[in-house]
Amino acid sequence: MTVLEDRIEMAESGDELTLDMMFEWLEKMPIPEGYKAEIVGGHIFMTPQRDTHWDIIADIYDQLRAKYPRKRLKSDVRIDYPGHLNGFASDVTLLAEGATQDGKGRWRCEDVVFVAEVISQKTADNDYGPKKDAYAAAGVPVYLIVDPYSGEWHLHTLPTDGKYHGSACFGFGIEIDLTRTGVGLVLKTDDFPRG
Repeated sequence: MTVLEDRIEMAESGDELTLDMMFEWLEKMPIPEGYKAEIVGGHIFMTPQRDTHWDIIADIYDQLRAKYPRKRLKSDVRIDYPGHLNGFASDVTLLAEGATQDGKGRWRCEDVVFVAEVISQKTADNDYGPKKDAYAAAGVPVYLIVDPYSGEWHLHTLPTDGKYHGSACFGFGIEIDLTRTGVGLVLKTDDFPRG
C-alpha cells in the first residue's frame, strides 16, 4: 500500500474525503515531470504527456489564442466539476468573459465555455464517460474529444438535464465548425497528428 492509499483509507474511515485533501496529498507526492494528475470520480489518474498529445493541445490552444486573450485560456489547471470527487485538469479550457475565481482561487465550472480533451490510451474511458457526464452536468456548452488513435474528433453540444444532446464525429482534416456556439470560430484539424 502506498502512502497515498494509506492516507485515503484513513480519511475514508474518519472525516469525509475531499478533493482538497486529495490534491494536497498529490502536491506532496513525487510526481514525475511531464505527468498530468487529476481526480475523476475519486480516483487519481496520472498520465505522461506524449508528443502527439501535446502537439494537438498546442494546435487547439494556438487557434483559440488567435481570437481570445491568454487569460481566458487554461491548460492542465484544476477545475472542480459536479459529481463525486471530480477535480479535472482539462487539456484546454476556454473561460467566459468576466470569469472570476472562487474564494479558494479556483476557476468555477459554471464559467467554462469550451473544453477539449485529447485522448490518452489509459484514460480514454474517462474522457468518453465520467468526464463527459460531469461536463454536461456543469452545463459546459461545448466539449471536444480529440482521439489521435482513431484519427477522429467528437463534438458534444447542447447540454440539458445532465446530458449532451448534440454530437458530431468526423476524421482529422474535417474542420470543427463552432461558429454557432459560444466559441464562435472554426477549428482546423489538418495538422492534428495521429497515433
